[in-house]
Order: sequence, then C-alpha cells, then structure tokens
Amino acid sequence: MTDPAIRIATLSKKFGDTLVLRDISLEVPRGQVTCLIGPSGSGKSTLLRCMAFLEEPTSGSIEIEGEPLGFTGTGSARRRQSPAELRRVRGKIGMVFQQFNLWPHMTALGNVSAALRRVRGLPRAEAEARGMAQLDKVGLKERAGHYPAQLSGGQQQRVAIARALALDPTIMLFDEPTSALDPELTGEVLTVMRALADEGMTMVVVTHEIGFAASVAHTVCFLDHGRLLFHDTPEKVFAAPREPRLEQFLDTYLDRGAQMLR
Repeated sequence: MTDPAIRIATLSKKFGDTLVLRDISLEVPRGQVTCLIGPSGSGKSTLLRCMAFLEEPTSGSIEIEGEPLGFTGTGSARRRQSPAELRRVRGKIGMVFQQFNLWPHMTALGNVSAALRRVRGLPRAEAEARGMAQLDKVGLKERAGHYPAQLSGGQQQRVAIARALALDPTIMLFDEPTSALDPELTGEVLTVMRALADEGMTMVVVTHEIGFAASVAHTVCFLDHGRLLFHDTPEKVFAAPREPRLEQFLDTYLDRGAQMLR
C-alpha cells in the first residue's frame, strides 16, 4: 500500500500558553488537492507551516511520503532529525506564501534560478534554462527579464510559484496565495493552480476562495479554533443542508466564491 503524501497524527501546537492546534490527524493522498478552510485564526496557516516544519509541532508527528519530518523514533528513542535529514525530507515540499517574497534586485528569471544555483549547485546556464521552463509553465516567459517592481501582483505570485516548482517538489503547499491580490489578478493565479491540479500535483491549499475549494479540491478540511471539525469531499462538505458551523462561516464570510454554493 502506498503511503499518503502527508500523514499527520495527533498534532498539537502551542504558542506560549495558547493552544492553536488541537489533536489534528489527517492524511493527504498523493496526486490530490486538499483545501483548508475556516475563519481567520482557526489554525489553517499554522497547520500548513507545520507540514513544512517551518513551525515545530508541540506534540504529534508528521510524515512526508512515509518519512518522518522533524523527529524520528518514538518515546525515549525520539530524536530531532539532523539538518541534513531535515533538508532531504523538506526537499520534497515547495511552498508559496501570501506575500511573494521575491528578491527586488533580481529579475523574474533571477528569482527562479537563484535557488537552483544555490541549493542544487547548478551552473548558471542550466539553472536559467530550467528557470525559463518554469516561467513558461506559468505564462511568464516574456517577462523573464522584468524586475518585481515591473510586475503586477498576480505576475509576482506566479513567479513565486515558478520558483517553488523549479526545485521539483512532489508536494506543493499554498498559504492563501491570492489574499494579497484583487479579484482580477486572483484569477490568473488560480488558473495556474488549477493546471497544476490537472497535472496531478499533490497540493495543500489554505484558502478563502470557496469556489476554488468546491471545484478543484478532492478533500475540503474545515478548521475552527484549532480543531479539524470535519473533512470530506467538496460534494459532501458543501451539500445542503450543511453542518451548522460551516453554514455560519459561509453566511458571515463575504467570499465571492461562496456565492456559487447558494
């Protein structure tokens, strides 16, 4: 039996005395899209950051394609992974954030190829060839020589996606990738993400774009106050009559995509 892309078991996370994730268990199948939805402050982004070990869980475990992330062993044999072990497992993951985090002094191509040179040690020509291929994939080949300040927000986010894809991850994590964009620019980013989903990329997406979650996700997870209240197919999650807490969330959250569920 094939291991899931991500397996999370009884994961909890505290910041000081505040428990922000409570006993979460979840499996993300390979080749599928899992969307995390819920009100602000529900723990969605923290859960996603734990999946990349950008935040260290307080308890519980995470496996990436059958390999432990962050710690190995259990009980008294539990130990932190070495930096080399952690880098190897995290190398399977690409992440795209709310903010684009592009180097302002580098062109789009420079931003995409820099990691290939620094992390993979590729020669400039090879790194730039691979970088150009990824820019072409997100529809920005003609903008390769432009600097971030010369690109729209949607174009900058597509460069950030190309940068993550350039390192050949098998899993892509997206933390509200359209939250900083206006509606017109949101569409071009979601189009790229839909294309990745069609190609069979394993994706976990924190989003308030309910329409995207309903139409693209294989699994929708609803979080509230740090708990995973339920997860299922979009057809079951959004079916009427809906779970009362989700209905309340959709009624109070003015999301353009939520209207398609009415």
